[in-house]
Amino acid sequence: MRFQKRRSRVRVDRLTMNLASMIDVTFLLLVYFIVSTVMARPEDQLTSAIQTRDAESAGAEIDYQPQVVEVVAIDGVPFYVIGNRRLGDLAGLRRVLEDLPTELGVFIRVSADLPVDFALAAVQAARDAGFEQVTYVPQD
Repeated sequence: MRFQKRRSRVRVDRLTMNLASMIDVTFLLLVYFIVSTVMARPEDQLTSAIQTRDAESAGAEIDYQPQVVEVVAIDGVPFYVIGNRRLGDLAGLRRVLEDLPTELGVFIRVSADLPVDFALAAVQAARDAGFEQVTYVPQD
């Protein structure tokens, strides 16, 4: 009796791929992208500090000029400049700021070569004059 080796129809050299590992990697990537996504509003949708009072004037063209107090040094002497007014003392700055409308706020632009106390004095004068929205802007 002669036994012959049977040839199997299943090929041994066939490649198999483990799908469980691939599914694990896919879910790990999905979790990574969900966790690392920043949930912040785009900058173009942020509300501005300057807003109109009523909805009718929101679409209209408004003749608005920002109220800017510039703190500059002229010949080494610090001055507070509002429009074309040049004020040398803090009391004069307070008087001028009290005459301005306080709803829209004020910008304090400070020159880089001045000490910090002049900038803080201008911010405090604006707060004392009744401004709730005071924005400090350093000048480059």
